Amino acid sequence: MPRMFTPVRDEDQRAADEQQAVELQRQLEGEVTGVAITFVDHSGAGRLKIVPLAALPSAARFGVGFSPVIDAFTSDGGIDPASPLDRPDGDLRLVPDLDQLVVLHDPAGWAWAPGDRFTQDGAVYANCQRSFARRQVAVADVAGLSALMAIEIEWMVSREGDDFVPAFSGTGYGVSRFVPSADYLRDVVESLQAAKVTVEQIHPEYGPAQFEVSVAAADPVSAADTCALAKLVISAVTSRHGLRASFSPAVLADNVGNGGHLHASFWRDGANLLAGGTGPHGLTAPGESILATLLDSLPALLAIGAPTPASYLRLQPSRWAGAYQIWGVENREAAMRLIEAPTGDPGKANVELKCFDLSANPYLLTGAIMAVARWGAGAGAGLPPEVSGDPAAPGHPQTGSAVRLPATLADTLKALEANDDLRGALGADLLSSYAAARRAAIRLAAGQRDEQVIADAWWLI
Repeated sequence: MPRMFTPVRDEDQRAADEQQAVELQRQLEGEVTGVAITFVDHSGAGRLKIVPLAALPSAARFGVGFSPVIDAFTSDGGIDPASPLDRPDGDLRLVPDLDQLVVLHDPAGWAWAPGDRFTQDGAVYANCQRSFARRQVAVADVAGLSALMAIEIEWMVSREGDDFVPAFSGTGYGVSRFVPSADYLRDVVESLQAAKVTVEQIHPEYGPAQFEVSVAAADPVSAADTCALAKLVISAVTSRHGLRASFSPAVLADNVGNGGHLHASFWRDGANLLAGGTGPHGLTAPGESILATLLDSLPALLAIGAPTPASYLRLQPSRWAGAYQIWGVENREAAMRLIEAPTGDPGKANVELKCFDLSANPYLLTGAIMAVARWGAGAGAGLPPEVSGDPAAPGHPQTGSAVRLPATLADTLKALEANDDLRGALGADLLSSYAAARRAAIRLAAGQRDEQVIADAWWLI
């Protein structure tokens, strides 16, 4: 489990972290050169500081310095001058969560740990995305609500070079793609497992040279940690094979892209709220209300879960991307897909939110979902009628009436800023700096052809 959320790191916590680091240092001597401490910034990119193993106790006690300006970085490597964080002064402390430290097989000789950011006096930094997720989990826990989440990882593999050139032939889900990629996929699975990622399945996906890995569900913070770690490991394995991995929402124009579908179940008193009830398809009353509130909140959540201009080139009808603000049982065209539990296993009932992708900051996303679920559990809301099939298909009874989700990042950002509950959960500092980052992304894409928007997002991790 990730470290518990506390507003301030006191001296006792610092000393305990240092002692834990000393013990890990002894265990890892001769196996690990250093530890990569990572977080994910407002552009959705992974950022890190690396400390030699000998420096881990100091990093655990005091953290390592990190400028607040990092969250003003734009996807092209520049700094957004309109960001409230664009200033040269100030410093933060990035502190590794040593409970989550793992030794990596790829890249070899390194360990990894997610980091939380604190101010110099030990207070949680208002813009720390992982701390936001930890706080939402803690607040929900007080209300007796918990969640299990998992984020599917989809990526496409290219030959080396600046352009995307599919590295593997063969059809989606096909043996014809598995055979030439079998050695590569074996290395992906083994490296993920070595990093303590529980792989449930892996397969060729529909798109060109595309693959998907499904991982085990965990608490929301651990689910976000796993997403960040899995992308790092997959990138490292792919590079070792002389290839490149693209997690971009859109990789080729007028084609399917990479999703980052989020699966979630919600629990109270040891029972899954999405099963065993008297509502639609066995939903309990709180479970149905959570799903209804999530469905209603999707336009605002998209600004977090689909946060780049390229996201909206993926989010198209008839591509199983979840372009419609509808729900349905096992309907892969719906933004919210209810997955019923197999007979005798109610714990497996969950909801899949298909409209999100891997350009999202996973900590902001899981934290926001947790916050919406907490409000929804007590809202007494009911779901609208479910939808089956593809509303965009000719002759579908709901063609023309099914509501499309917003088609631009600008529209979803407006929805986020108008959502009182999410505004309150994020807080003024985090929302303003995040919104500035999204507006910078909009400006960078303004006037560009779709092909250029796509190319600009190919290699972001």
